[in-house]
Amino acid sequence: MKEISDIIKSYEAARISGRKMALATVVHVEGSSYRRPGARMLVTDDGLLTGAISGGCLEGDALRKALLAISQGKNKLVTYDTTDESDPMLGVQLGCNGIVHILFEPIDIANPENPVALLKKVAEKRQYAVVITLFALHSRTAAQPGTCFLQLENDAEYQAVPEQAGLLTAEATRARNMKQSDFRQVEFRGQQFTAFVEYLAPAPSLVIVGAGNDTIPLMQMASVLGWKITVVDGRPAHATIQRFPTADQVIVARAEDVLTQIEPDERTFFTLMTHNYNYDLTLLAALIREEKCHYIGALGPKKKLERMFSDLAERNIVLTPEQKSKIYGPIGLDIGAETSEEIALAVLAEIKAVLEGKNGTSLREKADTIHSRHPVQQQTSASKVSDFACAIQTAELS
Repeated sequence: MKEISDIIKSYEAARISGRKMALATVVHVEGSSYRRPGARMLVTDDGLLTGAISGGCLEGDALRKALLAISQGKNKLVTYDTTDESDPMLGVQLGCNGIVHILFEPIDIANPENPVALLKKVAEKRQYAVVITLFALHSRTAAQPGTCFLQLENDAEYQAVPEQAGLLTAEATRARNMKQSDFRQVEFRGQQFTAFVEYLAPAPSLVIVGAGNDTIPLMQMASVLGWKITVVDGRPAHATIQRFPTADQVIVARAEDVLTQIEPDERTFFTLMTHNYNYDLTLLAALIREEKCHYIGALGPKKKLERMFSDLAERNIVLTPEQKSKIYGPIGLDIGAETSEEIALAVLAEIKAVLEGKNGTSLREKADTIHSRHPVQQQTSASKVSDFACAIQTAELS
């Protein structure tokens, strides 16, 4: 979501200044690529690039393609084949060894449902969403409908192409239920399209419990990642927006009142870092009852955590194995961190690993590719509406 948020900011600035722009989106990848489907870059007619579609190797040519799409006012699908080692511009110079398909869409700011406007609706609230992009993968000359459908968590839907209204609802609902992106083959008005059904989850929400100096680097690094940040402490002199300027919210509250001001969801992560034992203990007792809370990081040695478990037991709060599995103490990955900045790095790396279901080992130890490309079996829709039909397709999410 960080990339999308940055694109929205640049879009608003370009709109105010009257600049023309185009959105470049990685819609499909075959083999290896620096970025996966869903990576985006906004290009303005003065050459400003926001976001990224590669490690920097495709951006130069992508700028030219985007400007061409702007001048022609037409969506374009461009394929970059980095497997061709004889190509002096691509090939071995990229080292990716994959085929990347990028869709360029000129942005009509007068259209309230243009691609970036749809992304804005996603970012307006903390919610899950599905964005569908249609493209003709094997034909450069065919029409490229582009980013044309949005379904939000409350079932609100937006169609950029009126004649397609209602046709993609089933696919969006399916992706939301599965909580994963997918590819589908669809037929519309007698033409075959590939549909990139993109599942978008809200940014992680980090609740930093503790407003000491050692938590400032944690706020700063989480801000760079684009996470939603809340700082909580019982000391009004410490918990201030001046000390934590990039936090979305700074709360001064007693430990027993914290959860009355925060509503955790399954992407909310807590770090107990107040250096006040009783404050952390009281909040821990409340957090372990939150079913949606899957990560509670406790700063300090393992003996401190064992003491907390013992003190909770004296309050007749005996933690189950499932509840203990949510508690990470000592907090952070084992990277030899000592300074507050290094600890912040270790903590955020651990949270990211937990979020993605990873174990935090070195990539060189991984036998599979960096991003697993397991085939996704496509299911045929049970019903057909108008001239829309789904077919079985095996796609690789690279």
